[in-house]
Amino acid sequence: MLTRLEIDGFKNLLNFSIDFGPFTCIAGPNGVGKSNIFDAIRFLSLLTDNTLTEAALKVRGTPAENSDLRELFRTGDGERRDEFRISAEMIVSPGVRDDFGRPADASSTFLKYEIRVGYEEPAHAGALGRLVLLHESLDYVTQGQAVARLKFPHSPRFRNDIVLNKRRAAGYISSTHDDDGQTKILVHQDGGSRGPAQVAPAATAPRTIVGTSNTSATPTILAARREMQRWQFLALEPSAMRRPDRFQTDPHVTSNGGHLPATVHRLALDSSKAEGDAERVYAEIVARINQLVPIRDLRIDIDDVRQILTLQICEDTGIWLPAASLSDGTLRFLTLAILVSDPFAQGLVCIEEPENGIHPAKMAEMVNLLRDLAVDAQMPPGLDNPFRQVIVATHSPAFVQLVHSQNKDDLLFAVETMVRGASGKPERTVRCRPLNGTWRCDDAEPGVGLGTIMTYLASPRGAQLSLLDLTA
Repeated sequence: MLTRLEIDGFKNLLNFSIDFGPFTCIAGPNGVGKSNIFDAIRFLSLLTDNTLTEAALKVRGTPAENSDLRELFRTGDGERRDEFRISAEMIVSPGVRDDFGRPADASSTFLKYEIRVGYEEPAHAGALGRLVLLHESLDYVTQGQAVARLKFPHSPRFRNDIVLNKRRAAGYISSTHDDDGQTKILVHQDGGSRGPAQVAPAATAPRTIVGTSNTSATPTILAARREMQRWQFLALEPSAMRRPDRFQTDPHVTSNGGHLPATVHRLALDSSKAEGDAERVYAEIVARINQLVPIRDLRIDIDDVRQILTLQICEDTGIWLPAASLSDGTLRFLTLAILVSDPFAQGLVCIEEPENGIHPAKMAEMVNLLRDLAVDAQMPPGLDNPFRQVIVATHSPAFVQLVHSQNKDDLLFAVETMVRGASGKPERTVRCRPLNGTWRCDDAEPGVGLGTIMTYLASPRGAQLSLLDLTA
């Protein structure tokens, strides 16, 4: 669970910070910088399995031949910065398994991870520059500190269940400099013993320390890696959601909406083993889909000869249809309904423009579904309350109005603003402002009033919202 993000110098984000709860909706016009917030989160996630350069190239999926690593760095006053910083506070799972399948327990579950990345110019013309790791640290937050650091409304039972700390020494990763001014990354022993730290030079490191931690010898660092690996960015593709699955397919929904049949089949098998009621899984998913379109039933067709699983639904007319015949909007709703029903689908889920493909009259059902996907912070996490978090970005007034009517605490508004840059001159950047009176408001983070966001709460100018009187 990502609880706080700080960014400075990444794309158009300057001295930027944002606090997250279980469900957060970031609203703002196109081009203001909402996607850059997601890109910073994605960059941290990509670093867990990629080099610095690979992660940078994959942030927006741009082909390497069309990419410029310098595009990640802030441009202001006609000059481009040569470094950026990203810091993330997160709640991690205490129990993890390393790449060899060995179990381990983290010493702390509330962690703060920070990196600084610089750009090194190429040695000669015609060559590529490279990214350099300037700083990396992983520190912990104690139970006492968590009371103030977990800012979103939650119960003490929830906090006590997710926050633990056995650490009393220094953090797990820190950075220092040698006599020549070169950065060194220090990896401290996880148990808090007083043995010497492992030292790694940062200047030549292609990867971060977190991105190379794959054994149970450093369980807390590994827990941070596993958490960031679970951060999912849903970009649902109709072709992936319509596709049947092979028997050997990994039975978990992918970021593009793939593997729906295998996931539902696993849920049904798990339910059958535990309670003898596989139909309960189908009924739960059907009940959610019925909020969008009326259907009678859902099943997985098993082809033993070709070893293929196909998801099918029964229309209100009694006709069975494969997923390949469903509309894009129904498939999007179906995918989220399956995720809600899967207690093992945990972690952060980021979605841009979730309203796409959904009729305005059914938008409320989409908002409800996304809320159901997020953990209830008034209850301890468990199989009935999966530890999931949802962050959405939208520019839809209808979506914003529905979120506002249900819980205005969940809204943030991305607005352009001017701040003083490093040179002392004003620079344009973005801030995410909460509504006045909500939990994110404090002296350092002022809110906005309803007058500022009337664009989202009022009918568009010139909109035809009622039928013409044809009898006149």
